[in-house]
Amino acid sequence: MSIVLAFSGGLDTSFCVPYLRETFNEPVHTVTVNTGSITGKDAARLQARSQELGADSHHLVDGRRPLFDNHLRYLIMGNVLRGGVYPLCVGSERVVQARMTVAVARGLSARAIAHGSTGAGNDQVRFDVALQLLADDLDIITPIRDNQLSRQDTTVFLEERGFSMPAATTRYSVNAGLWGTTIGGAETLGTRDPLPDEAYPGAALASPRPHQDIILTFSKGVPVALGGKTMDPVSLIETLNELGLPYGVGRNTHVGDTILGLKGRIAFEAPAPIILITAHRELEKIVLTKWQRYQKDHLANFYGMLLHEGQNFDPVMRDIEAFLTSSQEVVTGSVFARLLKGAVVVRGCESPHSMFNTGVATYGEEVAHWDGRDARGFCKIAGMQAYLAQKARTSR
Repeated sequence: MSIVLAFSGGLDTSFCVPYLRETFNEPVHTVTVNTGSITGKDAARLQARSQELGADSHHLVDGRRPLFDNHLRYLIMGNVLRGGVYPLCVGSERVVQARMTVAVARGLSARAIAHGSTGAGNDQVRFDVALQLLADDLDIITPIRDNQLSRQDTTVFLEERGFSMPAATTRYSVNAGLWGTTIGGAETLGTRDPLPDEAYPGAALASPRPHQDIILTFSKGVPVALGGKTMDPVSLIETLNELGLPYGVGRNTHVGDTILGLKGRIAFEAPAPIILITAHRELEKIVLTKWQRYQKDHLANFYGMLLHEGQNFDPVMRDIEAFLTSSQEVVTGSVFARLLKGAVVVRGCESPHSMFNTGVATYGEEVAHWDGRDARGFCKIAGMQAYLAQKARTSR
């Protein structure tokens, strides 16, 4: 029998390797699912770290394309930003990581899956809900949560066994992925102080030029090209992250409601999501009706909340995805955007399905389909409900 550990190489999961071996006296296998942040050097470092800590084997799995296909495409289609600012960097990653960790556990005939979540955060819910649905025959082991350990506790445990941790790792909790990087630390425990620049992976802003213009092309709501060059979605997102990072696009903090009912604050750096959602939302404005956009906003906000709260497997999520997919049939075209220090702005867009039809009317100027009498009559009818309500309330 053996235990499979979802492994990031950070403080908590580093603690889990020797702890699990000492506590259960069973082989421990580490699994890292690459959801967008792991380079070749990172992969070698994770392999070495796992071996150093005493794991019996280490497995690196590429989850970037499943992350996009099953989750990110719908976040783009829905223009999902929690609290109007946060692009859900982490929630969807946990679903992919749980799925792929279960697959490795099955291949190793493991009896249990472990993760390093605390008892006060969202990730414990996301992992546990997914694991219960995907592998209810396997035990779930959560040493940090069960023992109520602090970051100081786990640091001391590792140091006592001769394992060192970088000071930055113990000071900040960083989660880097395809859809952005989240950072938690001393400043995010309150609501007043911002994180220092050095806490962000992008470090101090150093815009290479005053601005940079880009052209994004979408096909049925999915980004397919950058600057006229066709790209697979993973490569396109990675490129946008590289372009936006020196400008500080997508760097912000978010205060929201956690799954457990607490208020939480987190810093994040997510250039690609902010660029894509800003561009996609503007393209939708010229191709969708106002009622499509109105209904989409409501459903997409609900969808984002459920994904954030670990409810990806509820059937309503598939229903909403079907609606979002249907709504994107005409969301095809190009968006002309400009990257500035700390912001992305849309300068224009075009689509073969644009409803911006000057052949019918020019806003504020000429109309081909009605005359002044028609317009006067419409204005009278448009205010009729309010007129009748006022009469009814003032006649008593």
